Amino acid sequence: MKIFPYEQLPKADLIIDAVYQGQSGSQLSGEALSKLFVGIGNQGGFRASGNGDDKRFVVLFTSGEDRDWPDSLDLHTGKFSYYGDNKKPGYKLHETQRGGNKILRHIFDLLHADPPQRTKIPPFFVFQKYPTKTSSRSFQYKGLAVPGFAGLPQVLDLIAVWKSTNGQRFQNYQATFTILDIAKISRGWIDDLYEGKKFSKNAPGEWLKWIQHGKYNALVADSTTVIRNREEQLPSTSNQIAILEIIWEHFKTKELWSAFEAFAARIFQMHDQRVLIDGITQATVDGGRDAIGRYLLGISEDPVYVEFSLEAKCYKPPLKGKGTSVRVDDVSRLISRIRNRQFGVLVTTSIISKNAYEEVREDNHPIIFLTGKDIVEILTKNGFNSPAQVKTLLENEFVISKDTL
Repeated sequence: MKIFPYEQLPKADLIIDAVYQGQSGSQLSGEALSKLFVGIGNQGGFRASGNGDDKRFVVLFTSGEDRDWPDSLDLHTGKFSYYGDNKKPGYKLHETQRGGNKILRHIFDLLHADPPQRTKIPPFFVFQKYPTKTSSRSFQYKGLAVPGFAGLPQVLDLIAVWKSTNGQRFQNYQATFTILDIAKISRGWIDDLYEGKKFSKNAPGEWLKWIQHGKYNALVADSTTVIRNREEQLPSTSNQIAILEIIWEHFKTKELWSAFEAFAARIFQMHDQRVLIDGITQATVDGGRDAIGRYLLGISEDPVYVEFSLEAKCYKPPLKGKGTSVRVDDVSRLISRIRNRQFGVLVTTSIISKNAYEEVREDNHPIIFLTGKDIVEILTKNGFNSPAQVKTLLENEFVISKDTL
């Protein structure tokens, strides 16, 4: 990974996944973005260059750690979801200090105008927090973004979502961008942008194609590995770890294992709205599956369904000390239940062992794995983003059935 030291930032090019290091000491005055882009300031998720509505360029910053507003980048598709800057009650949708939501409204208005006015839309440079040993105010460059995404309807690429805090309701934007397939942005083009020369000879070709024709050529990065390691299957932040601990503590007793099966089915439904759960099987006759269901393909007026079997494994996650991994025998039991034109889903609070993962992937068994990290991320995306909220959900809906008493 390439790392640009603080002193080199004013002349540095932008390279995908390169790290731009802050000044030693981690003072706000020495944060990297304000050194990399002179005049944009050193705070906020929206940092625009230029006055008025039509900006020269915009820098979007995400910490990747906001549990209430989880920005996300899908590396497999280049789809970038970014939340606006009205994140606390007491303000209207467009009354934000940095004016980020006004920027979003304006550029999506330009995108959807008839005809579209893409020439007025500024380039968006996306960065994510990336602390280093030298400075906690370092950032990683994720790419050049443009508003919208191929195939996404206009009514869905910028939506105002409601949330509430302490009984007070307020709105914020969720915007969808595309990261274009551009590996490097030259310092020459950044200098040109400061001078208002967006369409100079230094402008990247893929960005010009989008401006001229509206064609989204996304930066698509297929994974080189299909077997996730331990760290990739477990939550990393303190909030995520606390949520997974709440789940394990709630379901760890044998009396609540059947309730965990219902919870696992719910998690898969939260993950994809096309999932239909037909039933939770009885523990004594489940035959290697804890739930059965169908996945909807095609359109609702002419549906095609693919059946699946779901297995739930409430194992201790290896968060603090040793845990219990899903082993080969566990997945073999599920594999044996899958018939032709069916697939399997295994949901666990823990991780999938390397041997089990390899056996499934190398033999091309149609098995979906949802591990501890996945459970937490699915809950977070569905609004259950704190240990207290998850605990309330579990205590209200996933308890010992009266039929088992």
